[in-house]
Amino acid sequence: MNFSLINKIFIMLLVIFSFGFVLPEQRKIPVENASPKDWNSESFWYYPWGKSRTHKGIDIFAKEGTPVKASTGGFILYNGKISMGGNVVFMLGPKWRFHYYAHLKDSSKRRFGFVDAGQQIGSVGTSGNAAGKSPHLHYSIKSMYPQVWKYDAKQRQAWKRTFFVNPDEYLRL
Repeated sequence: MNFSLINKIFIMLLVIFSFGFVLPEQRKIPVENASPKDWNSESFWYYPWGKSRTHKGIDIFAKEGTPVKASTGGFILYNGKISMGGNVVFMLGPKWRFHYYAHLKDSSKRRFGFVDAGQQIGSVGTSGNAAGKSPHLHYSIKSMYPQVWKYDAKQRQAWKRTFFVNPDEYLRL
């Protein structure tokens, strides 16, 4: 490879990476008709919390079957089942953030497709390790890169926390 080709590839990758930061981020509460009173604002990064030890999201409580909508526009990377999350949707959104929707009763979108903010992607349920508990959506947001300015050595799993966005704060902006 010559130097000119390497420069072109680097510039192309830089443009693609930058594009992820300029995409508009419309923020919507992902459970239809929910408000901040439907989740505990202190549940993000709560310890101790089951097998995962630290709760890396918020649980938005609603009746089973209540529509779950994309909190922002994005690209669905995975739609399927995993043991703890049950029926899940994993989406890449603006600012290179991954949005994780878990414990769904069902999901209505296929992987490798785009969704707009507010578009239905599933419904509230009790799948995965939420079986036998009140119906809710577990919603978490993970950054592709560490947000080092958020590092706090006093927090449990402090370095890992730099990769997570507090959904409570995100949805209230």
